[in-house]
Amino acid sequence: MNRVCRRAMPWLMGIVVSVPCVALVHAQSGKQEAKTPPQKVELLPGLDKRLMDTTADACTNFYQYACGNFAKLYPIPPDRSSYGSFTSVYDYTQDILRGLLEQAANTNAQRAPNEQKIGDYYASCMDESAIDARGLKPLQFEFDRIAALKGKKDLTDLLAHYQMINVGAFFGYGEQQDFKNAQKQIAVVDQGGLGLPERDYYFRKGAAAEKTRQQYVAHVAAMLQLIGEPAAKAAADAQKVMALETALAKVSMDVTSRRQPENIYHLLPVVKLSEMTPAIDWPKLFSDTGEPGIADLNVTDPDFFRGLQTVLESTDLDTIKTYLRWQLINSVPEYALPKALSEEDFKFNNHELQGQPEQRARWKRCVSATDNALGEALGQVYVAQNFPAASKAFTVQMVHDIEAAMGTEIQAQRWMSDPTKRTAEAKLHLVADKIGYPDHWRDYSTLNVVRGDALGNARRAAEFENKRELAKIGKPVDRTEWSMSPPTINAYYNPSMNDINFPAGILQPPFYDPHATDAENYGHIGAIVGHELTHGFDDQGSQFDGFGNLSGWWSADDRKKFDAMTDCEVKEYDNFTAVGDVKVNGKLTLGENTADNGGIRLAYLAFLADARRKGIDLNAKQDGFTPVQQFFLAFGQNWCQNMRPELIRLLTQTDPHSPDEFRANGVVQNLPAFGKAFGCKVGQPMMPVNACHVW
Repeated sequence: MNRVCRRAMPWLMGIVVSVPCVALVHAQSGKQEAKTPPQKVELLPGLDKRLMDTTADACTNFYQYACGNFAKLYPIPPDRSSYGSFTSVYDYTQDILRGLLEQAANTNAQRAPNEQKIGDYYASCMDESAIDARGLKPLQFEFDRIAALKGKKDLTDLLAHYQMINVGAFFGYGEQQDFKNAQKQIAVVDQGGLGLPERDYYFRKGAAAEKTRQQYVAHVAAMLQLIGEPAAKAAADAQKVMALETALAKVSMDVTSRRQPENIYHLLPVVKLSEMTPAIDWPKLFSDTGEPGIADLNVTDPDFFRGLQTVLESTDLDTIKTYLRWQLINSVPEYALPKALSEEDFKFNNHELQGQPEQRARWKRCVSATDNALGEALGQVYVAQNFPAASKAFTVQMVHDIEAAMGTEIQAQRWMSDPTKRTAEAKLHLVADKIGYPDHWRDYSTLNVVRGDALGNARRAAEFENKRELAKIGKPVDRTEWSMSPPTINAYYNPSMNDINFPAGILQPPFYDPHATDAENYGHIGAIVGHELTHGFDDQGSQFDGFGNLSGWWSADDRKKFDAMTDCEVKEYDNFTAVGDVKVNGKLTLGENTADNGGIRLAYLAFLADARRKGIDLNAKQDGFTPVQQFFLAFGQNWCQNMRPELIRLLTQTDPHSPDEFRANGVVQNLPAFGKAFGCKVGQPMMPVNACHVW
């Protein structure tokens, strides 16, 4: 899985499933890939009638009506587990980035320092022959260090080192804004150490779940054998790893519980953490990672760290060493591993877990790897050539329109008391809008990129980023910082920052199309803007005030009424079947569902205001559709998607976003304006008698 995303915390709310970790995809080593010129991928228009299935009834299944032909026109390529509207933009952007990186990799050209770094990082990733020739030699020091452990008391030094190079054995350590004082950066320790996607994979009943566990054990055994263990020992050791990880899973918090901020915030003195897990010398670990003197920190789940002590006490040293070897090899970016290990990683993580038949071209993996390691260095080059000022100006105006619509919605809520409305308005006015790229670019001058050393570059990039993050502890918060690189096809809201963020990558067709109608743009990117803004007022975001502090700024009666309305959404989405016997988890997806529903409502109100301002006739048809119909069709086509059943199952069980079909149908059925626009009758599936309405 995508281990380098280890520090991403559950309160970062984005628009798209499986992103922002999309950049960290597994790469397969093999013979040197032939150098082929980039092939231009065509972007979809703001409204694409080819994607529609007009034989379907929009009032019965709007998703089928808006996107029914997408799968026929864009079947899933064999090197993917899904393909959708966002994927098309991602592929288009990757082509552009490939051209930039190949130019930067040219040693004969004059290169600025950042161009040298991104060019050499990309070239090193592409050099499969050098990676295969070095084999596991770059990791031998790490294996020797594990073998040299004399006792469990020696674990602290090794685990401190592991935290710096993104080996998430046993737990995760990083920094975050203090939930109760968003002006402060504090240390945080979090549960970790699992190789399967999340804790319930170790306990879920049924044939599919049992098969996945068997495949995982076989995968661990194969990887251990490939790093030198005899087959019989590797098989036995894999069972030991599974037993240890199952013990960790038993004391871990489930993904749904982790959605609630109060469940993952426990500011405690370090001495309390030492009492919970005395097997680890925490002050020494912090000092070894460059942050001595930490007095208190967020222990996200105290029960986990108490349980971790029990696991460490009851597990023999040889099993711990085996687990550490597994965690080490499992953490290495696959583009930096020799062919056999990379192929085995692909087999389990991509093929068996996600249904992907073939690995993607290496250049695509290397573009993603470079973006992950040096995102703002690459992004600075990208936006200079590919982000026109007009795109930013349009988005700024739309964001302001949608924020004004949110102000209107706050005042219109009958269930919200006047004092709570005033505080909500204050929070709305404090939302920071970040569009395109950061005001200040990240300084990579201390990151050493060595051409021809792919594994070393990956490790140095991980250590650079971890040092950069940990150095924030005890420092004032930098509110200009971004958590995504500019080319990213995604967006997010951060409740601790109280900001909404739209990288340049997502501000392209079909989401923002300068040739599309205003109705289409408001349906596309407008709904995404509204989605992120609504996150500030969903069941999670509403617990943070305008300054980013976790605080009870609602009256008890208002919160009770709000919870009753969100319960309507929980029950609604619980009834949707994702695939086979797997239903959508309404509690896990509540925040994203609320943001989807609120986002389109805000975008619609903003569009109506824009239409009034410009004198647009909402009854006049253009190319067969009224502007309001265009708005909803554009929104629906945000979610055109074709996905393999294995990935649907994986995401439904782990991801806080609903499957794309329900991100369309589950939303429009709650908006009466949709039914009116398409002439639906009350009682039809897309116009139920009782609709949910939170925002």
